Amino acid sequence: MDRRPALSRLSRRSLLLGFAGAGLYAALPVPMAVAAGDGVVRLKAGPAAIDLMGSAYPKTPVWAYGGQVPGPELRYRQGERLAVTFENGIDQPSTIHWHGLRVPNAMDGVPGLTQAAVEPGETFHYAFDLPDAGTFWYHPHVKSSEQIGRGLYGPLIVEEAEPPVVDRDVTWVLDDWRVGEDARIDESFHQMHDMSHGGRLGNLASLNGASSEQFAVRAGERLRIRLINAANARSFALSFASHAPQVIALDGQPVIPFAPAGGRVVLGSGQRADLIIDMTGNPGDKFAVTDDYYARSPYRFLSLEYAAQAPLREQLLDGPIALKKNPIAVPDYQVAASAPVVISGGAMGGLRQASFRGQEMSIRDLVGLGKVWAINGIVADPSNPEPLLTYKAGTTARLTFKNQTAWPHPIHLHGHVFQILARNGIKAEREIWSDTVMLDAEEEVEVIFVADNPGDWLLHCHILEHHEAGMATSLRVG
Repeated sequence: MDRRPALSRLSRRSLLLGFAGAGLYAALPVPMAVAAGDGVVRLKAGPAAIDLMGSAYPKTPVWAYGGQVPGPELRYRQGERLAVTFENGIDQPSTIHWHGLRVPNAMDGVPGLTQAAVEPGETFHYAFDLPDAGTFWYHPHVKSSEQIGRGLYGPLIVEEAEPPVVDRDVTWVLDDWRVGEDARIDESFHQMHDMSHGGRLGNLASLNGASSEQFAVRAGERLRIRLINAANARSFALSFASHAPQVIALDGQPVIPFAPAGGRVVLGSGQRADLIIDMTGNPGDKFAVTDDYYARSPYRFLSLEYAAQAPLREQLLDGPIALKKNPIAVPDYQVAASAPVVISGGAMGGLRQASFRGQEMSIRDLVGLGKVWAINGIVADPSNPEPLLTYKAGTTARLTFKNQTAWPHPIHLHGHVFQILARNGIKAEREIWSDTVMLDAEEEVEVIFVADNPGDWLLHCHILEHHEAGMATSLRVG
């Protein structure tokens, strides 16, 4: 059932998850790339203003890394070392979390669990090696629903030693914004309705921090499109009319290339997908890329607009597109015991009471504290993050996520990637490794991984308002 709250129309130009016309996508702002060879990268979070809604509207005040949304695209080669000095120029404590990367625990950016929050005006130096190639991203882990909702995020790309041959490797950072006709961000963060329902869903979709309508392509070219869903809560399901995307990686981890079901590429909050798409149209053609994740509110995300030039080549590229696997430890599949991770609460849920700070509390009292979700009957306490499970380093962990709520949840594990074994008792049809798994309402998913990265690791819903309202825990490895 589509329980997404109704969206308001911002103007007669219909900005309902649409786009104010702002020229060709070729002119769309793209994340500035910073190569590892530049040495230590400085990332400053601070106030900025961007042309979110196009030239017909005022600029939108945001928080940004390096004055841009998304923040600078950090590009490295697999095996290189990332070195970033973060400077906090906003008026709240903050951190940087390296989403999807297997980093040392002290570099994970979770205050109270892996580091102290970086206070306004202070700096923190992050440095670690990059064992995995793939598409990742970075964002704060302090008041994430507000800080990410105001624009603090950026892509991080780790290139393979032998990438597939393509004509263009492009990054698409997807987001949605809750804005008014004055182009200002709605200040209603931490709202209980959002926390207890589907999260903070916006009324304006964007790509790479802008709301333009077209993406320019050329007949005959092959694209690698790296999709990153940076939205607080919105899921996207993109279809590329008359084109046949091949998925080559999910959440940065290679898969045997496959065509997504129905041609729809579905991404929950925090998830990523790498696609290979051949531009099989003719010069001058236009094709709509649509998003129909919310079945009652499909819309055109953008158009692929073919240049009038002759095709780039007579025959499409025919080279291999499969990626080499990352060096992920192989779990012991004979491990029989699967630990349950049961999610409960939220609007239309059956949660009546849960434990918070060691005390059993009614749902009414929990709501009064801004809490409405629980994992295994426990509401997360950021001030005392006791681990749900403890593993000896190097052992195999097997978890069964059980979503006993009326809402979908993208569940994200820090510091590790896991293999998805089964959904609702049905064995997965292909081998998929991931750091974020989407659980539909009342769904059950079994995963397995080697707990080989020492430390306490956050496990939470990446609908940021759900995390804030209690849907988080941690796993201890050591």
